[in-house]
Amino acid sequence: MKETKTQKANHVHKNKANTQHHSVDKKTQHKKINAVNTNQVINVAEERPKVRFITIDSEDAGQRIDNFLLRTLKGVPKSHLYRLMRKGEIRVNKKRIKPVYKLMNDDEVRIAPIRISEEKETVSTGLNIVANLEKQILFEDERLIVINKPSGMAVHGGSGLSFGLIEALRALRPEARMLELVHRLDRDTSGCLMVAKKRSTLRNLHEQFRDKNVQKFYHALVKGHWPTKLTRVTDALKKNDLKSGERVVVVDNQQGKESETRFRVLERYRGATLVRAFPVTGRTHQIRVHCQTNGHSIAMDAKYGHEEFDEQMRSKGLKRLFLHAASIEFTHPSTDQRLKIEAPLEASLEKLLSKLVKE
Repeated sequence: MKETKTQKANHVHKNKANTQHHSVDKKTQHKKINAVNTNQVINVAEERPKVRFITIDSEDAGQRIDNFLLRTLKGVPKSHLYRLMRKGEIRVNKKRIKPVYKLMNDDEVRIAPIRISEEKETVSTGLNIVANLEKQILFEDERLIVINKPSGMAVHGGSGLSFGLIEALRALRPEARMLELVHRLDRDTSGCLMVAKKRSTLRNLHEQFRDKNVQKFYHALVKGHWPTKLTRVTDALKKNDLKSGERVVVVDNQQGKESETRFRVLERYRGATLVRAFPVTGRTHQIRVHCQTNGHSIAMDAKYGHEEFDEQMRSKGLKRLFLHAASIEFTHPSTDQRLKIEAPLEASLEKLLSKLVKE
């Protein structure tokens, strides 16, 4: 996508009404006043939005114009964009278009001046939580980023949060034309998270997820003695919205969606087991519910946890959900090379494991 902007010369006219009320012997004062007024007018004019011309390249070709505009003009309501297209304020190759129009390579999109309101405050890169993300990047090239997401950080802003990981990354990479989440992790889950830098990369990785060519492995500390023979859980899952507005997931083999998680024991401790979980399907809270329904809740799970077990882990210093996306394996969209990226456990989780007694 190549963007150009038009800029017209600013013509500033003196206010005759003002000059008629001043005597001739105050010419010097007139000049100073007019100079100040001129600067003020120029500054206001410079702040006005301008016509934008965007040339579509292969990265953006193929997507609908409304989706392209929503991503390009962040902060502009969808209804307003539709109205601008109806009025002809947004055109492609000088012609009116409908929201369903699919962009083609070398299309020229003309966008009339639009004042974009910043709905959210700019994320400061000076914040520790934002600056520390730079150290959590596990892999980065011109197409994607794989980052070790911290526990307690949502993947995006909303629901009372001013910003999430994706907004913070955009602040750290202001030169990146596009940064979009490839998949998600629960707020309290840490570990491998992929972010696409190009639309073609996003499409490719989404296709790999649909074809189950992406493998994500999680580490979880669960309550009790996990049976060695329990290697596969296939309980169907259904989302339920409580009266409080909270969303929980329950096992419902009649109306729930087909789900599968595969497990393997990594280490046994007195009263707890460290397991590796591989979600074959990607349902909301899948690993957490599949552990709970088999009597082995994950440590410090606020929704599906076991109170007594959580209290034991809390007494040993655990303050977060012990669920970590330890690795992700996928085919690189441009090189076709199979990559496996691993994210180390944070220090607090390693410290907890060192306090547990191995069996």
